[in-house]
Amino acid sequence: MSFSLLALVVLVGLLGPAIAGRTSWNLPVVIGELLGGILIGASGLRLIDSTEATFTALANIGFALTMFVVGSHVPVRDPAVRSALGRGTIGAVLAGVLAAIAGVALAAVFGTGHASLYGVLIASSSAALVIPIVAAVGLSGPAVLQLVAQVAIADTACIVALPLAIDPANAAPAALGALAVMACAAAVYFALLMLERSGVRRRGHKLSERRKFALELRISLLLLFALAALAQVTHVSIMLAGFALGLVVAGIGEPRRLARQLFAITDGFFGPLFFIWLGASIELARLGAHPLMILLGVCLGAAAILAHLAVRFIGQPLLLGAMAAGQLGVPIAAATLGTQLHLLRAGEDSALLLGALVTVAATTAAGSIRARRSEPRSHQSSPPSAT
Repeated sequence: MSFSLLALVVLVGLLGPAIAGRTSWNLPVVIGELLGGILIGASGLRLIDSTEATFTALANIGFALTMFVVGSHVPVRDPAVRSALGRGTIGAVLAGVLAAIAGVALAAVFGTGHASLYGVLIASSSAALVIPIVAAVGLSGPAVLQLVAQVAIADTACIVALPLAIDPANAAPAALGALAVMACAAAVYFALLMLERSGVRRRGHKLSERRKFALELRISLLLLFALAALAQVTHVSIMLAGFALGLVVAGIGEPRRLARQLFAITDGFFGPLFFIWLGASIELARLGAHPLMILLGVCLGAAAILAHLAVRFIGQPLLLGAMAAGQLGVPIAAATLGTQLHLLRAGEDSALLLGALVTVAATTAAGSIRARRSEPRSHQSSPPSAT
């Protein structure tokens, strides 16, 4: 990948702030970055190849960092969030039950035999999409905390379930891989907690700040890349590795210096590059040769929205239910894995991505409307807290 293409990616990434800068629109930065990727990628001008090895490697780093930052911003130490976990779990389970029913129905109607895959896709939520939107439009309150909890639970569960659903023959190795990643993340948590209580972490922080060593960032990246490597070896999505380590850091307490450093490298470069890569990898033109797959994609997106609107029965506002339906990483992973393993029908991978785009549009619209209906608030750079 040349510097000219890197310059193009950075230039296109500025479309995100350009769109998000219009505060009256209440649109998140990632929407502009996705649109920029679609513009220069497989569905647009084809100026960049999303399958190029260096571009893909940088995008994977961006994906891992994005999920790490998202996980580290989940306020797990906040008592209000812990109290929202119960209702968030109920919301995720309710959406999952309806998703399973819808998955069976769609597989039967379209004759694909992928009921379990569709069920996982419909039930999924994207923390990498929804939580930044929540932060960008300045939403807060108990219902929003419940939304964050529901999205985090659904995202984690569907990340683990996807390999089992798309390739049941290798379900056991995938499950063991997910358990290995989570077990390592738990071990990291207890190791960091011991260092925190012994004062070693604090002394290292002061040394790093005084000598400009950036030790916390280096150690965080080491742990992130090690977990991501384990995920790759065990054929588990690096999404799980990044999000799990982010939750570990959130549980210990993320230092402000580390937060600023992660913000700089993720939101400044790797995050936008990842979302541009996502947009560039979407090839909607292939749907033209398979009109039935267009209908499948629309039905998958609509089913996801309707399944998540069911949280209205437990008191959650409809707009927040629509926001919870937003999905990105799981459909992308499903389309990629299904294509590599030759498990999908012609055009079915593009149908999965079209369904994801339908939910992205619904999540963005719902967040914008919810922000307009809320009391005026200054936009925040981090997800909502109990206050």
